[in-house]
Amino acid sequence: MASVRETTLTGSEGVLLEPEGATTGVLVLSGSSGRIETDRCRMLASHGVAAASIRYFGGPGQPGEARLIPLETFDDVLADLLSRYQRLVVLGTSWGAQAALLLGTLHPEIDAVVGISPTYVSWAGLSDERPQRSSWTLRGEQVPFVPFDDEAVEDAVKEAGGELPSFCEAYLSALEKYADRVPAATIPVERIAGDVVLVAGGGDELWPSVLAAEAVRRRRTAHDLETVVVTHPDAGHRVVLPGEPVLPLSQRLAWGGSETADRELGLRAWPEIAAVL
Repeated sequence: MASVRETTLTGSEGVLLEPEGATTGVLVLSGSSGRIETDRCRMLASHGVAAASIRYFGGPGQPGEARLIPLETFDDVLADLLSRYQRLVVLGTSWGAQAALLLGTLHPEIDAVVGISPTYVSWAGLSDERPQRSSWTLRGEQVPFVPFDDEAVEDAVKEAGGELPSFCEAYLSALEKYADRVPAATIPVERIAGDVVLVAGGGDELWPSVLAAEAVRRRRTAHDLETVVVTHPDAGHRVVLPGEPVLPLSQRLAWGGSETADRELGLRAWPEIAAVL
C-alpha cells in the first residue's frame, strides 16, 4: 500500500489523509454527532483515495448544535481538495448526507455525491430552541426546512418506555403535518451535475432513509438523471463499509439494524461507492 500522509487541516478542525499518487479527493461528513470521521478517512486512504473530514458544528467559531450552519463552511476544504486532485467527491452520513446533497446542488465541480442513510428534504436544526430554525443557511438566509413534529417526538419517547426511542414515525409525521413546507424544503437533486450513490437500510429506526433515497431517485429520474440506490432490508441507520470498525451504539436513540446486516449493506454498497471514487 502507498504511504499515507496524515495532517491536521489549518483553518478548521479536521484531518486530511493523502495517499501517495491519489487522484481523487473526498470530503467525508459525519452525522449529527459532529465527529471528525478519521476511521472512514483512513479506510478510504487505504484504497488510494485522499480523504478529508472536518467538524462542521460544535467547533471554535461554529454553531454549537446542528442548526443554522452556513453551507459556506465547506467552501475552503472543497476548494483545497479541488486544487490538489482530479476528482472531487463528497460522502456524508445521515445529517452529513443532507449536507452532501445540498453541496452537490451548489457546486458543479463536485464529481460525485455519496449519501449514506440520507434524507430528501432539509430539516429544522437539532435544537431545543423554539421557534424552530433551519439546519442550514446560504448567503446568510435560512435554507427552507421541514420543522419537527414536537408532539410526535414526545410520543416516541413515551412509547419507548425507557428504552432507546425510534424517531422514524416522528419524521414521517412531520412530513405529513408540514406537507405545505415539503416542496420548498425538498433538496433540488436534479441540479447535482455529478454521480449520486445512496445507501439505505430498510431497518433504519432513526428516519426513513429508504423512502428518502427512493424520493431522490424519482426526482432525478424525472430529469433523465441516473441515481444508484443500494439497500438491505434488515440494515439500520449505521452502515459499516468494509475495513471500518463498527461504531458504538447510540445511547440516546435507536438506529435499528444489526452489526451483521449493517456490514452486509456496507459490503453491497462498496463497489458502487468505489466506482465513483
